Amino acid sequence: MDQRSGGPNFPQLLRPSSHPPESVNDSLVKSGLKLNHLRLIAAVADTGQVSTAAERMNISQPAASRLLSEVEAMLKAPLFERAARGMEPTRFGEAMARRARSILLEVREANREIAELKSGFGGSVSLGSVTGPAIGLAVPAIRKVRRLYPAIQVHCQVETSNVLARDLLAARYDFVIGRIPDDLNPKIFNAKMLGVERACLIVRAGHPLLTRAPVRVADLAEYDWVYQPRGSLLRRAVEQLFLRNDVPLPENVVSTSSVLLTMALISETDTIAPIAEDVARFIASRSARVGEIVVLETDFEIALDPVSLITAQGRDLPPSAKMLYDMILEENLSLTGDQLR
Repeated sequence: MDQRSGGPNFPQLLRPSSHPPESVNDSLVKSGLKLNHLRLIAAVADTGQVSTAAERMNISQPAASRLLSEVEAMLKAPLFERAARGMEPTRFGEAMARRARSILLEVREANREIAELKSGFGGSVSLGSVTGPAIGLAVPAIRKVRRLYPAIQVHCQVETSNVLARDLLAARYDFVIGRIPDDLNPKIFNAKMLGVERACLIVRAGHPLLTRAPVRVADLAEYDWVYQPRGSLLRRAVEQLFLRNDVPLPENVVSTSSVLLTMALISETDTIAPIAEDVARFIASRSARVGEIVVLETDFEIALDPVSLITAQGRDLPPSAKMLYDMILEENLSLTGDQLR
């Protein structure tokens, strides 16, 4: 029988035993389990590829393969299996990846706490956000926090909700602003709703449609478009807008997640782009610096699913992150006037 099936030939270490759990823990420590082993397990579980995990750790692929073999030898159990889409964790791999993330998070928090003790109250915060709330909520909250504590270090990354949620689980962020993906269990997150995100259309100054405002959906199909990548929330919302109004989808489309490239295409052509309202207002208010870009007046609205402040279940925020988290809640309350629940 295959050892991975857990049958009679399975390694003795993994069978039920009368020894207390500490004996297994001790054997791992005595075998030389290192932080790099844990980093690799978490990275392979996150990426599904040894090569990508090696790149993330800045080591060679052969070195990563050796580390993985070492830890499997220590555990006497297979952690990953080859599958069509890369490496998939076994049940032992899933357990070790979960523990590895927890241990690595504790090490990171220990480093952070020591740094904060050395610097008075400086501290650091890592957050991720989808584009609109990054401009409308995170930026003003960061400004307020930095006025109170100039030494604080804030690391902010803009990504899609799918990426943000998985990176939050991997402890790369303290919290994120976005949406919980449909394919993840919502019970592993804590989410505090901030409100509906709205989007609009932007064009260059002098665009032919500006003379026909407010424009209808039927007026839009004949122009070129810049969309977010296929499957993104905003792109789906605009495509559904066309379909609901029985209007053919635009044929000439450029797909990009880059706001900078979007602005460059908009400013030089008659292309249309959907974009979060907060971002559009920010760009339009500074359009003299980036080329004349304006918000197109329409007779319809583009409303996206609500965004939330999301943390990982069972993971407390350190003081510096909690302060920025609360400041974002206050900023949202000042904009909406609604009590968050």
